[in-house]
Amino acid sequence: MSPFFNQHKLHFDALRFAALRAVDPAAAVKRSFSAHDFADAKRVFVVGAGKAGVAMTEAVAGILGDRLMAGVISVPVPPTRTYKRITFIAGGHPVPNAGSITAGRAMADLLAQTADGDLVIALISGGGSALLELPQPGLSLADLQKTTDALLKCGATIHEINCIRARLSQLKGGGLARLAYPARVLGLILSDVVGNALDVIASGPTVPLASSEVEARAIVDKYHLHSVLPIAVLQCLKQQTSDENIAYPTPRAVENRLIACNRIAGEAAAAAAKELGYEGFFLADDWQGEAREVGNKFAQLLIDRAGHGLKCYVVGGETTVTIRGNGKGGRNQEAALAAAIAVAGRPNIALAAFATDGVDGPTDAAGAVVTGDTVKRAGLLGLDPRHYLDDNNAYPFFSALGDLIVTGPTGTNVNDLLFGLVY
Repeated sequence: MSPFFNQHKLHFDALRFAALRAVDPAAAVKRSFSAHDFADAKRVFVVGAGKAGVAMTEAVAGILGDRLMAGVISVPVPPTRTYKRITFIAGGHPVPNAGSITAGRAMADLLAQTADGDLVIALISGGGSALLELPQPGLSLADLQKTTDALLKCGATIHEINCIRARLSQLKGGGLARLAYPARVLGLILSDVVGNALDVIASGPTVPLASSEVEARAIVDKYHLHSVLPIAVLQCLKQQTSDENIAYPTPRAVENRLIACNRIAGEAAAAAAKELGYEGFFLADDWQGEAREVGNKFAQLLIDRAGHGLKCYVVGGETTVTIRGNGKGGRNQEAALAAAIAVAGRPNIALAAFATDGVDGPTDAAGAVVTGDTVKRAGLLGLDPRHYLDDNNAYPFFSALGDLIVTGPTGTNVNDLLFGLVY
């Protein structure tokens, strides 16, 4: 066996660092935004929400200098230092909380001050849907929380989840841009959704709704949510007109720029693999579906391609988990556990699954590492991997083996990545 392959954990760390470095939010902002963008603006305001909000805001503030009038940004954890003219508010994630509402109201108040000739810079990144909220009339925070929780547990995709959430909010689905009118709006967007659909990222606060009212109701039917969602939510979805432009008008001048995404991270990881001695391949950024099925699919890909020298395969996307058990874990840990079962006994395969934001489900882990020996090692500890998978309980399984990936919040968010090493 190659000495390179024996260092798989160190190599996975290097691949992860390369991927995250490529989608550093501050660097992405600096590449995409310049003084030319605000040269003709009378006043400049900054608003935004998402897990990358702190770094994105710091970068923009550094470019704007004294031209920045005021800003409101919703993030999971506000920075400890204070910033001149910028208010950071702690919102909730993955379910909105009172801070999310506070942030939404503060942002609406700020946008009410804008006028023709002003520029509003909207900094949008993954997590923004929950972190920033201003419910439609008649809806409460409890309504939104119950709805979000139900959508997360039923196995709905992020596209489906945000299709529903956009219709329950005054800020999503172009609502933020509407409130900013008549100011010009420039959205700098870091994607955390497969396909990079701008109306789906953070539920598209600067983008008109692309999905229809009929689609939203079809999602409720698909996952049998009629008896689960609050009555007020069902009524809100039912009452909305099919003419989305009436409910969500947009201003005359909105420009949205995609500044970082999963593909950039994945390609950077594949390039880094070559520097480690592997032949690196980035295969796709659109892998979706049940986490356990995706994990097994990736494992089978590695099995099919093993035995032909040192190679590294990288894929990206975002999976879902339908909750069947009572365990603790996240989609990446679940994908890794399914993969561990598939590659059991194969010494020439190692793989890692991780969330680029550093948060995989309601855990302190970002994902997990697997080899062909994982199941054997688990057996020595009396752990049955199939039992843990059936109970959605991947976290304690990998914790007992010492194979969790724990990074803490990374300050960015571009979906998930799977790394596979074969020999």
